[in-house]
Amino acid sequence: MPQNGGVVLCSNHTSNTDPVRLAFTQKRQIFYMAKKELFQNKFVGAVISALGAFPVSRGRSDIGAINLARQHLQDGDVLGVFIEGTRSKDGSLLRPKSGAVMLAKKCNVPILPCCITAKGGGLPKLFRRCVVAYGKPIFPDELGIEHGKQSELRAASEVVMGRIAELRKIGLEEFEDGKVK
Repeated sequence: MPQNGGVVLCSNHTSNTDPVRLAFTQKRQIFYMAKKELFQNKFVGAVISALGAFPVSRGRSDIGAINLARQHLQDGDVLGVFIEGTRSKDGSLLRPKSGAVMLAKKCNVPILPCCITAKGGGLPKLFRRCVVAYGKPIFPDELGIEHGKQSELRAASEVVMGRIAELRKIGLEEFEDGKVK
């Protein structure tokens, strides 16, 4: 994790506890977009707000949430994005969405790939160890986005997801080798 400056932290998403797991591995505050439905429950809304979450309307362009995300990046904050856009139901990696790479390119900030891996590659269990692995930052000029076309954004998202897949492989190997119990 870069010590300062805006960065998009891109991770896979397997559990509601993922933001907490990421928070415990970093010194910097991470801000997240979270589906607005989570804020309807006052207790849940208060907890996730304390963790740095802000609401986003999914399924359509939420300009207010996008502007807030951009502001966080311009202010030098860490923006956490679960690049798959939803939780995996079985722990496998899903197809990435392109919002994270679009924000990184527009704000000229790096992407930090991250993978949360549970033993066996399935869903993490509460109070069970997971590997939270971070890769090297991917800088905007490495994304191959020249004109901002949808095809470029999809290809750049696949690059990020490829790095996350590499981290997943490392995490699974650590469990197999007995480095993580």
